[in-house]
Amino acid sequence: MAHLLFKDVNKVYPNGYHAVHDFNMEINDGEFICLVGDSGCGKSTTLRMIAGLEDITSGEFYIDGKLANQMTSRERGIAMVFQSYALYPHLTVYENLAFGLTLEGIDADIIEEKVQATAKILGLTEYLERFPRNLSGGQCQRVAVGRALIRKVNIFLMDEPLSNLDAKQRVTMRSEIKQIHRSVGATTIYVTHDQTEAMTMSDRIVVMKSGGYVQQIGTPYELYFHPKNLFVAGFIGEPPMNFLKGKVVKGKFVNDAGMSFDLKPVVNDVKSIEGKDVVFAFRPEAIKLANGGKAGKDEYLIESNVDLTELLGDTTNVYANVGDVNVILKVNPHDAPKMGDKFVFCVPYKAAYIYDKETEEAIPSDIARQ
Repeated sequence: MAHLLFKDVNKVYPNGYHAVHDFNMEINDGEFICLVGDSGCGKSTTLRMIAGLEDITSGEFYIDGKLANQMTSRERGIAMVFQSYALYPHLTVYENLAFGLTLEGIDADIIEEKVQATAKILGLTEYLERFPRNLSGGQCQRVAVGRALIRKVNIFLMDEPLSNLDAKQRVTMRSEIKQIHRSVGATTIYVTHDQTEAMTMSDRIVVMKSGGYVQQIGTPYELYFHPKNLFVAGFIGEPPMNFLKGKVVKGKFVNDAGMSFDLKPVVNDVKSIEGKDVVFAFRPEAIKLANGGKAGKDEYLIESNVDLTELLGDTTNVYANVGDVNVILKVNPHDAPKMGDKFVFCVPYKAAYIYDKETEEAIPSDIARQ
């Protein structure tokens, strides 16, 4: 295991492009950290700086209390799993797993023991004599993970390792990688563009935005229930959070769609945002059906027009509009409206978020989220 510390780490390329801005974070021994964000947000660049494959332009990076800026990749004690598997096609699974150990001059008996033990953990024992061309994508990815695992290093780095797999294989490999992490206990930094992977696998998530800016660091629960700005609120969650723009007038949220909501139940100091342009936000799955067309206690009532519905089995996505804003709602298939219907629903106070439109930051609220 390893403890990592980043202090104001920046990456600026020779052409002047600033890929990572002031990255600050402490990663504890054995943590599983996911870096997520849109394309060009600097997550892979950050991973490569950890690995020593990219120089750090400014700032300090420590491994177990030792300044690592100038350490070589070998000195850092890392193992990396790439998106492309990077297996040697002319070597068998056994030879691929043993390759690094062979280069280190380790005794053949020890190599045999380590390969067999690693293959058992990954369910590869029966495939040891096969070549990569005779394996499925999921099996190739397990070999790539095994090649990193067999080195018994303290830091695992994974750069979108599941992006080449189909949906079913990704689900299987997510659970396998998490189980491996629990059994090995190495500090793991995992890069992905898939927020589902991040939510299901990580202890904490780092959400990054284009240009290399960190938006929020927290547990999956914290990011889902307490997104600190509009970017995180829109990035975490599937389908994404719904946003309705309006203004605060006499302590109420009002907009052109005729909505008028008292904000006192969900904002700590509503006077501080009087007259401001704000965003009223709620998650698709947080809504409730309006009982008799009326809101219940501690709920906001919203009217919409249904454009489209998608039956997904256990739930139905309802695409509707509130005024001129498109929203997505998740409902029980048995309660789903029809296309063209008027649909009245409620947003509980505990599921309503208010953001400052100018700063895009969350307006403070002490309401209990769940």
